[in-house]
Amino acid sequence: MGRFVIVAYKPKPGMDEALLAAVKKHVAVLRSEQLVSDRAPYAMRAADGTIVEVFEWRSADAIHQAHANAAVQALWDEFGAACDYVPLANLAEAQQMFAEFDSVDLSPGAI
Repeated sequence: MGRFVIVAYKPKPGMDEALLAAVKKHVAVLRSEQLVSDRAPYAMRAADGTIVEVFEWRSADAIHQAHANAAVQALWDEFGAACDYVPLANLAEAQQMFAEFDSVDLSPGAI
């Protein structure tokens, strides 16, 4: 059974573009390793620049497999250099009944 996750990436100073590049290829890398479902991922930006990503792992086991996968680890190193992972509750938007975010286009050529 699939496992949906929602994760928030707060860019480190000056690393907005590097973070966006990592997010844009994130699910493609996971998909090439057969770790996520075919469902389309979503990404959005909070007012403070934090990017929120929503995607579906194939299973809980796939999540564990990712932690031993070289391609995934290399990408996660890029994330580590570009952002800090933050709890959703830290976002101002998460304090609202209907949290609103700016959309992020995950298309490869999108800015």
